[in-house]
Amino acid sequence: MPLPRFATLAHHADPLADGIAAERGWAQAVAEGSGPQAHLWQGVPGWAVPASYARAPGWADWQARCAAAGTPVHVRSSGGGLVPQGPGLWNLSLLWRTEKAEPVQADAVYHALCALLARTLAAFGVEASAQPVEGAFCDGRYNLASGGRKLVGTAQAWRRVGGVPVVLAHAVLVLDADPAALTAATNAFEAGLGQPRRYRVEALTSVAAEALRAGQPGGDWSRRLAEALRAQGLAAIP
Repeated sequence: MPLPRFATLAHHADPLADGIAAERGWAQAVAEGSGPQAHLWQGVPGWAVPASYARAPGWADWQARCAAAGTPVHVRSSGGGLVPQGPGLWNLSLLWRTEKAEPVQADAVYHALCALLARTLAAFGVEASAQPVEGAFCDGRYNLASGGRKLVGTAQAWRRVGGVPVVLAHAVLVLDADPAALTAATNAFEAGLGQPRRYRVEALTSVAAEALRAGQPGGDWSRRLAEALRAQGLAAIP
């Protein structure tokens, strides 16, 4: 399944307080006939986790402690693992209607999404490919990695919204966040929840770090990311 044509890319300049809730709203609009939607957005500092985390002992207390510390935890509908949100981390949410709610073409969607993102990163001088990266947070076959280090994670959710099958294809890009700080924060989260998972700082990089290493100039990374995505067919909202 190729990705559909997205007539617009909404680049949200201000961080979203609850990106998962925003995605539910976008999915509702798609189900009601808006056509495919593409959103580039940044969340406020916090966490997104799959439902499996909410079954951990002490979850309610840990979630409350995180909220009190100003880093709320949101439970998402897609699978995977722990994903941080906040400055330097940008999300791409692609949503469209489909014929079935069952993810029978999930691999094809992942391949198309990773190809789109690899072409986008090439505009930064970054060569990236889909692969697992041992020791990276939310590791999976459809990470994008450069030099064996993860810089993009992807996920999908297929569900019915008001009886209408809708696909959400999602990517989180480590744009210009500090990989060492992210790794320390994710390890602290897992330890605070009493989980044994730990992540390696060597498993993570950022688009900015790889672009600078390739000799590209620095600058407004999110604006340049939006421009690169639009060059790949995600058009700007007038």
